[in-house]
Amino acid sequence: MIETTRRDVILSAAATAALGLAGPLAFAPAARAADARDKGFVTFRIGDIECTSIYDGIWQRQHDEGFIRNASVDDTRAALSEAGLSPDVVPIEFAQMVVRIGDRTLLIDAGTGGQLAPTAGRTMDNLAAAGIDAGTIDTVLVSHFHPDHIFGLMAPETNAQIFPDAEIIVPEAEYGFWTDPGLIERLPESARGLAGRIQATFPTWDNVRQVAGDTEVAPGVRSVNAFGHTPGHTVYHVASGDDELLVAADIANVPALFVANPTWQAVFDADPQMATEARIALFDRAIADGAIIAGYHFGFPNAGTIAKDGAGYVFTPAGG
Repeated sequence: MIETTRRDVILSAAATAALGLAGPLAFAPAARAADARDKGFVTFRIGDIECTSIYDGIWQRQHDEGFIRNASVDDTRAALSEAGLSPDVVPIEFAQMVVRIGDRTLLIDAGTGGQLAPTAGRTMDNLAAAGIDAGTIDTVLVSHFHPDHIFGLMAPETNAQIFPDAEIIVPEAEYGFWTDPGLIERLPESARGLAGRIQATFPTWDNVRQVAGDTEVAPGVRSVNAFGHTPGHTVYHVASGDDELLVAADIANVPALFVANPTWQAVFDADPQMATEARIALFDRAIADGAIIAGYHFGFPNAGTIAKDGAGYVFTPAGG
């Protein structure tokens, strides 16, 4: 599939074809990323299915010793530098996926809604730039209930629905965890606000449907359990003909850190060991199946391929 080193990444003919490109391509990641961010979207095809990555923005996270449980700030800075990124901050980007199947338009995760980092919240503008009318989105698939994935479903202050006419499909295990009436008392103070907001919204909306893993949620789209990051963290598998896409949500955060070092455990992972096992299993599946993978925090463009690289893996972005 791919011949790769840290500095010189070559995308195979099969992968470029799946992403609608003309042939093998050597990447200058920083230049391509800047162009893709400015454009705000990247469109490619998985067989007969049109897929569009939508850029929501970035959170320039300050370093702290608690961010990665089993790696130091020095380790983190070194890994960022090795990938050609600035070691000064951790660049956590956000990107949603729109999938068009026939006359249906699905949005996978809803973004920050402009309610987190001031440099994020560009989803609606970039949907429009991609020629996608937000009013035509008939299904929203939610991977898990962290704020950067669900705040785009609800207006600030009022919690009014942003997609009231869309069916909102959520993982059954995730919904059950966050809507447990006794949960708030068991959470630390810092997490109670999120749980309270979830309990004030999702159970009151009549357009929410819960699904278990390995459920066909739309023609060619299935839910895949990838628990660990959260109790119900879910990946969505898109397939058409011989082409496959794994919309991997938070299976890993910044590729320079958690793809290159898949056993590193982020503070965001509810069950670190389970999250690590799910990460490695999904990466191995993507390699074995020749699937494109799109990570929510993989930078932009966020869709590409995974290959083994020594003790870790390497993500190769593509598209544009």
